[in-house]
Amino acid sequence: MKMPESIEEIMFAPCGMNCKVCYKHCYHKKPCNGCLNSDAEKPEHCRKCKIKDCVQSKGLDYCYECLDFPCKQIKYLEKSYNTRYQASLIENSEFVHKHNLKEFMEQQKENYTCSKCGGIISIHDKKCSECQEKMKN
Repeated sequence: MKMPESIEEIMFAPCGMNCKVCYKHCYHKKPCNGCLNSDAEKPEHCRKCKIKDCVQSKGLDYCYECLDFPCKQIKYLEKSYNTRYQASLIENSEFVHKHNLKEFMEQQKENYTCSKCGGIISIHDKKCSECQEKMKN
């Protein structure tokens, strides 16, 4: 899957994840359409996401809008993403809050587009969706 001209803002999950760079989106013939779209083609853990349910129950769009941000659930997910993928969902959310979602997605496009072929680099395994090149950290 090639990186599109622009990443749709709907691909920004409430927790701060850019769903466009998720391995479930990058590598499947029927890619997941992101956290905020329908549950079709979503992995089970995304369909049953407590964070998304929490945000929706509070009538919010994103976790950073909540007075409890960052809560225990976000901190737990943050620890996992820091350790496993060297990424910060809290920093993503804070960037969007401080700047805007469009600017964040432009930055993400720059960071996760394969320089060899224009494919999408998955945040989860650092591999290009097209040429399978493993990117350096």
